[in-house]
Amino acid sequence: MAAFTILHLDELERPFPKWALARKSLGLTSFGMNVVELTPGETIPEHDERESDQEEVFIVLSGEPTLVIDGEDHPAPAGTFARLDPEPKRTVVNRSDADATVLIVSAPRTSGYQPLSWA
Repeated sequence: MAAFTILHLDELERPFPKWALARKSLGLTSFGMNVVELTPGETIPEHDERESDQEEVFIVLSGEPTLVIDGEDHPAPAGTFARLDPEPKRTVVNRSDADATVLIVSAPRTSGYQPLSWA
């Protein structure tokens, strides 16, 4: 396996038209990462990560979707970062009139990650 992988969003595997499998396409082994593209009115399935014990980070790359966390709406315009513990129920809903793109990153809390002291 190569020491690095560089791909454009258009090159990521897409088993479904709206989901780009960044983790699988890049060969990541230590955390999950996928991209979802939501047209107006679309949503991702509501879920939690209790079983996998994963923290999730939702990074809004474009558009103005809404994060719904435990039934409460949180507007999330482009540039928004949201971190969630495994327990809350969550979904992303695009109630706007324009497309939205969200990068979802996740890893188990027991992954062994050690942050750098300065970061």
